[in-house]
Amino acid sequence: MNRTVFCDHLKKEVEGLDSQSYPGDLGKRIFTNISKEAWALWQKKQTMLINERKLSLINQEHRKLIETEMVKFLFEGHNTVIKGYSPPEK
Repeated sequence: MNRTVFCDHLKKEVEGLDSQSYPGDLGKRIFTNISKEAWALWQKKQTMLINERKLSLINQEHRKLIETEMVKFLFEGHNTVIKGYSPPEK
């Protein structure tokens, strides 16, 4: 049976993550309060952020920036703006 959570990002009761996807206390908070759907949205946004800003996960400062943006996106309703990115026209 799938577990459900009240997703802080989507503001509704939806399917939760299967396991903790991020380490530490923040990972526990994400597991408890973020849905699979919201996590997938963040993963997409994170990939764009890494690619457009040419970030490296080896770099401590870059990891901190990604984590800060993740918290703002998932918990504070902030839509991470990727400088230099414009969505494809329909």
